[in-house]
Amino acid sequence: MSEVIKTYRCPICKKLVTEDNKYRPFCSKHCADIDLGNWFNEAYKVPVVDLDEQELEELEKSLDEQLDKE
Repeated sequence: MSEVIKTYRCPICKKLVTEDNKYRPFCSKHCADIDLGNWFNEAYKVPVVDLDEQELEELEKSLDEQLDKE
């Protein structure tokens, strides 16, 4: 039986890449650098959820309870 070679696509250029690539998940250092630049330039954003006072109090209480268990 032949060995299965896993492949994936580079998230930047969509080029097909094998699993043993040194710059995984990117196809090259160039694509890895483009991705890093996107983070530095804030092209990628993580959404923020504002919590009201009651939600903050519940969260703090939950964290305190977890710390007490340790």
